[in-house]
Amino acid sequence: MRLFFLLLAALTVLRSTPGSGQARTDALLTRLFAANPQPVFREVIDHPDRYRLQIIYTQINRNKANVPTFTNYYYRVDSTAYFNPASTVKLPLALLSLEKLNALKRPDLTKYTAMQFDSAYSGQTRHWVDPTAESGYPSVAHLIKKALLVSENDPYSRMYEFVGQQAINRSLHARGYLDTRITHRFVRMTPEQNRHTNPVRFLSADGKTIYTQPAAYNPDPFDARRIDTLGSGYMVRDSLVRQPFDFTTRNKLPLETLQRLLQSVLFPASVPQPQRFNLTESDYRFLYQYLSQYPGETNYPKYDPKQYYDSYVKFFFMDSLHHQMPPGVRVFNKVGWAYGFLTDASYVVDFTNKVEFMLSATMYVNRDGILNDDKYEYDTVGNPFLYQLGQIIYRYELNRKRAQKPDLSRFRVTYERQQADSRPLVKDVDN
Repeated sequence: MRLFFLLLAALTVLRSTPGSGQARTDALLTRLFAANPQPVFREVIDHPDRYRLQIIYTQINRNKANVPTFTNYYYRVDSTAYFNPASTVKLPLALLSLEKLNALKRPDLTKYTAMQFDSAYSGQTRHWVDPTAESGYPSVAHLIKKALLVSENDPYSRMYEFVGQQAINRSLHARGYLDTRITHRFVRMTPEQNRHTNPVRFLSADGKTIYTQPAAYNPDPFDARRIDTLGSGYMVRDSLVRQPFDFTTRNKLPLETLQRLLQSVLFPASVPQPQRFNLTESDYRFLYQYLSQYPGETNYPKYDPKQYYDSYVKFFFMDSLHHQMPPGVRVFNKVGWAYGFLTDASYVVDFTNKVEFMLSATMYVNRDGILNDDKYEYDTVGNPFLYQLGQIIYRYELNRKRAQKPDLSRFRVTYERQQADSRPLVKDVDN
């Protein structure tokens, strides 16, 4: 088995060489972007290398039977150009967590079953209760909700511990996503500590342990022959280290893979069988809800709707002035932001105008070249650019002629309505 994964790593390197990863750009996007004079948008488009810009726009067309076909248009997409995926890795972790539950084939274990995390190795922490959950306990469902609704970090780390580092990477590689790696939690730990994952137990309604998962260790090697560094320096507490920041062993999730993962959830029949996840119809409905529900609609957790407004994690519609989504529009997506990178993979549905499309993008905003100094141009460059990008594609789609109007009923979701009760609002989460 070890030999198999070494060979797999070698194939990954071959697939990731510069000769096989030339950036792709399509004339349609170049033409659309040239027509937008907005200053921040022009700054990024005129200096795409500086901003490490990559974009995938996917047209969706339906036939008379409502079967979709997908046409991708690319702008500077290169799977070998590293970007830090940040919280976008929470999407595959959510899928793998649900899949692992289903693989256990135990009717008494569902995504809503209470679970607890113990500690068994240096750096690990326990997680036994969750006051933001209706049951008062963590569960796979509650972890996913918090990871998707406002992109909380601890739920990702707990899903990482439940699935396990080895299973995460083997599962993604087995689906053909060879140029991915998930190596760490979102807490400060050494590489060796991240190879160890916690023991987990599931509880019945009366508090009895019904299933236990022992602590795990990943002996599989990660390929580190491709060096990925960035910047001119980085901060360690209050000290500046004057050398590039090394991402070689950090999480990696190319933009095309992220877009494909989202497509596999929303349109499972559109991807080859090996790339689909073993999910139930209940899982799909659950994911559709929490990929698109607003934090202010949610009862558990009860997020502060002023801080976590409707477009909070919808970068392509995150207007800094209004924070409102267009009527009839829902966005099923996952975003991430860290180290100056901003990334969003979205499926946009306009139920009023019968419009649907996918849009994924990543960019880098770090003018001073120093990482970990919290001086990134998210608000002045990154978010305004991504909003402009989203509006360009959305307006184009509103005017694009379609042979068949789509039946979008599969994506209609009955959303929650936040209760007016005495529970405190959840604010200032780590995300």
